[in-house]
Amino acid sequence: MKLIWNDNPRTSEEIISALSPKMGWSAQTVKTLINRLLKKGIIDFEKEGRIYKYYPLISRGDYIRIENKSFLEKVYDGALSMLVSNFLEEESLSEKEIERIQKILEKKKHENQDKKKR
Repeated sequence: MKLIWNDNPRTSEEIISALSPKMGWSAQTVKTLINRLLKKGIIDFEKEGRIYKYYPLISRGDYIRIENKSFLEKVYDGALSMLVSNFLEEESLSEKEIERIQKILEKKKHENQDKKKR
C-alpha cells in the first residue's frame, strides 16, 4: 500500500518490480495481494488497453485507523487501556516520549470533561 499511496496510479508490473526483490515474493504472490486489496475495496484500477493501473480508495490515515481498530478487537477484545498499559510496561520510553504521551492523555481528559459539561 505504501507504494500505491506514495505514487499512483501504479501498474501491476511496477508493483511487482518494487515488491518482489524487496520482499522476496513471486509475481504471483504480489498479484494475489493486489486482488485481495481490490476485493477489500482498498484499491481500485483503471484500464488502459491491456494495462491495469491501481490507485488507493482509502487514505493512509483511514487505513491505519481501520487496522488499529481491527488489531485492538482481535488482540485485546477492544480494551484500549489494556493495549496501552501492556505497551508502556514492556517498552522503554524517552523523557520526550513520556511527555508527549502525558500531553495526549491530558488533552483527552479535557475533551472528555468538555463533553460531560454539554
